Parts: sequence; structure tokens; C-alpha cells
Amino acid sequence: MDQIQQPVDIFNKHAIQYQERFMDVQLYNESLDFFCDNTEKENARILELACGPGNITRYLLNKRPDFKITATDLAPNMLQLAAHNNPEAEFRLLDCRKLSELEGTYDAIMCGFCLPYLSEAEAGKLICDAAQLLSEGGLLYISTMEENDTNKSGIRTSSAGDKLYMYYHKATYLTGQMVSNNLALADLSRKEYPSSDGSITTDLIIIARKEKG
Repeated sequence: MDQIQQPVDIFNKHAIQYQERFMDVQLYNESLDFFCDNTEKENARILELACGPGNITRYLLNKRPDFKITATDLAPNMLQLAAHNNPEAEFRLLDCRKLSELEGTYDAIMCGFCLPYLSEAEAGKLICDAAQLLSEGGLLYISTMEENDTNKSGIRTSSAGDKLYMYYHKATYLTGQMVSNNLALADLSRKEYPSSDGSITTDLIIIARKEKG
């Protein structure tokens, strides 16, 4: 079975519970504000990947109601919630590993916490594909769980008791992929996130800008 199907099935099953727990994204407001403030074009076309219940979508539209957001996810129940929470946006079913199938360009791309379900190679391909879709000067926002020892990636138990495979990523690899794809680092930050089991996870947020040429 396609490994990404497991988290998709879990998110589909627990969409309401996920919405209740994660709709508030204030922990990440500084990086989200940076994304909004540095996307200077009016009525900018924004592509959002793995939008979930539309929590980040809602934050962006509250901050920048002029944004024209196309938000995507692979879990139909999440998309249904996201569309209800954000009637101003457009929503579509999309596998973020298949960005190369999209046409046109975007002024910015938002990818909030999709990478924990992608392997290192898949994350690198996503960055490459996103760079091809970005217009000159456009921003790419990526957030993920950071761990220098990626061997710690493996089966984890979700708060709902489901087991799924989670990937940790290294900042050096992700920033290196961005540089290789003509994306210049604009901002990098970390947040300490307290997990339900009492452990602390380091969340990594990277924002890069597509350069000329």
C-alpha cells in the first residue's frame, strides 16, 4: 500500500477531532505573518498544500483577505471542513507529491506540516516542484518536525491511538534543496511544541524566496 495512504485514512477518520485540536495556529503566527507581509503583490495567487481543516487558510485570509487561495489536501473529509471554514477560498483534492501535474504559476506556496508524512526524497521533490510553480520573487513556506538524526523516523502513535509512520527532517538538507532550486532563504525559525505524551518536539519553519533567472 502507498505509505502516504495511511495518514490520509487517519486524517479522514479523525477530521473533526483534528479540527477541534489544531484550528488555533497562533503558535506559528510570527512565521505566518512574515509570509503574509512579504507576499507584497495584491490579490496574490496562493497555493496551499495539505490544508487540513483550513486552519492556516483561515489565518492567512484573516490577515490578507485579498489572497486568492487554492487549498489542497488528500483527505476528502478535511477538504469538506476546510471549505466550510473558508468559503472565500478554492479547494481541490491533490497529492502534494504530484505538483508537477499542476499548470500555471503562483505568487506564494504554503506547505504547513506536510513533510512529516514525506520521505527525504519526496520532500526534496516537493521543493523542486514548488520552485517550478513559483513566480519570480514568490515565497515557499515549509514547516516540519526537525531532528538531526533522521533514523528516529518511524512508527508513532497518534493522540487518537492510531499508528502511523512519521518522518523527521534536517534543516541542512531542506535548505540545501532550496538553494539547489534557486530559492534563497528568507527566514528560518524553530518552535518547541509540547506533545500529548509530555515530550517536546522541535518544529522547524523555513521560508524561501524564488530568485531571478
